[in-house]
Amino acid sequence: MPFTKLIKTPAYFSRYQTPYRRRREGKTDYYARKRLITQHKAKYNSPKYRLVVRFTNKDIIAQIVSSQISGDIVLSAAYAHELPNYGIEHGLTNWAAAYAVGLLVARRTLQKLGLDETYTGVEEADGEFTLTEAVEDGPRPFKCYLDVGLHRTTTGARIFGVLKGASDGGLHVPHSEKRYPGYDIESKELDADLLRKYIVAGHVAEYMETLADDDEEKYRQVFKGYLEDNIEADGIEDIYVEAHEKIREDPSPKPTAKKSKEEYAAESKKYKAVKLTTEERLAKRQAKIASLVTSEAVEEEEEEDEE
Repeated sequence: MPFTKLIKTPAYFSRYQTPYRRRREGKTDYYARKRLITQHKAKYNSPKYRLVVRFTNKDIIAQIVSSQISGDIVLSAAYAHELPNYGIEHGLTNWAAAYAVGLLVARRTLQKLGLDETYTGVEEADGEFTLTEAVEDGPRPFKCYLDVGLHRTTTGARIFGVLKGASDGGLHVPHSEKRYPGYDIESKELDADLLRKYIVAGHVAEYMETLADDDEEKYRQVFKGYLEDNIEADGIEDIYVEAHEKIREDPSPKPTAKKSKEEYAAESKKYKAVKLTTEERLAKRQAKIASLVTSEAVEEEEEEDEE
């Protein structure tokens, strides 16, 4: 939208609505949202679910959401900060972690609805493109639509990692293979081996090996957490394969341990500036002046020596 100057008169406030504000601020794509939540009259107010995926700097959020007049209702949710419970300690926002979050939200949703044994999905990730199909003499699969929000839907984007994980987890999410890593636009075929490499973080392991050979200093800086936990490139795939198995065994959410008031107070004191007395401020000032005088004297001596 082009820039429009707001004149906040009584007429403006009488017509004030949140969707107008969010559209103006670029926070919600209402063109897409309308089509994701609009339900046919013949469905008699049955919920229309969508797989909402959002990324932050340090987390991945995946939710199964339906819309009502009063607002959005969240059926289930999964987050990347839960992955350490399943053995994934590092790289919580990469493509492989996105797949694990999608798998977690899928298994958690089906377990909540009692469909986890009926629809098991793809138990061993092989990178092949599959859609969950209905079983004979049983309930239909849980259907939802991918809600990307304002995220760019470029080929290979991490948001499709969540989509692949949810689909392999047993949810029926209508999509094609065109945006997965490994899809060739000319031959119109999907390289399943390349996609599996992304699912088990093979691209991370490959980058570790390349960086270790080319720039050891940067390697130790980028993969500092991996090295502290003695994780090498050869062992990354096993970590993700085991995590997928653990997610399938028990996808239920774990309660987080809450800190006590004393622990919160001790943590906050680390970042609270201590107020200095008058004598302490004067002493600090004198020490700074003395250090500046000393540094100037050293510089003058060095200049004289050079001459």
